[in-house]
Amino acid sequence: MSLQHYLVISSILFTLGIFAVLTRKNAISILMGIELILNSCNLNFVAFSRFVEPAKNIVGRDDYLLDGQIIAIFGIVLAAAEAAVFLAIILAIYREFGSIRPDEVDTLKG
Repeated sequence: MSLQHYLVISSILFTLGIFAVLTRKNAISILMGIELILNSCNLNFVAFSRFVEPAKNIVGRDDYLLDGQIIAIFGIVLAAAEAAVFLAIILAIYREFGSIRPDEVDTLKG
């Protein structure tokens, strides 16, 4: 696969994520859309790291820098932490209002 294939897959994931965030009424569906957007960004980091910047090591062999993969791992960890915080907020909203639809929650005070 070439870089263009990865970019097409990433743009499809990004578009689906934006569509889910803008059209869904359920907070869990919005969270899944945000996760799709973050995964498309991680795919871009890894693809560009693999195809754009090859590095030469000491013995002259072509290796590839791991910068994109390391950034993608940090992105995955950040997405996991974000999902945990988001789900905790959703549980608190459900306990308070009895619904997880963002348009039905109109106040920050209980």
